[in-house]
Amino acid sequence: MNLQNKMKARDSKSSPATAMFAAVFVMFLVSGLLLLLLAALLFRMELSEEAVKIGIVVIYVISGVVGGFCMGKIMKEQKFLWGLAAGAVYFVILLLVSMLVKGGLEMEMVKVITTAILCGASGMAGGMIS
Repeated sequence: MNLQNKMKARDSKSSPATAMFAAVFVMFLVSGLLLLLLAALLFRMELSEEAVKIGIVVIYVISGVVGGFCMGKIMKEQKFLWGLAAGAVYFVILLLVSMLVKGGLEMEMVKVITTAILCGASGMAGGMIS
């Protein structure tokens, strides 16, 4: 009887892999939409390079918070850790795609580390507020 109750409790929770996939999918969806908005603003307002760089950082942070929030809502326990994990997965995918497109890691390590911290911390913040 006790084993049956444990199995029901486990079945009622979402699988961590499924939750991670959903959260990262939402993160990339948000990133895509915000990048389209940034491109439209760049086209219409002729933004400077600095404004575009700031916009990209803001997009990383917003996407991380949204993904961490989704992950926290789905997992319901240790939300900040799950948010951090979602931010880390998001960063790793961004890094791998960037390396694939550029043919290697041509960015400065300070920028890579800063981006990793931004993605992880914003995912953690999203998990905390969920």
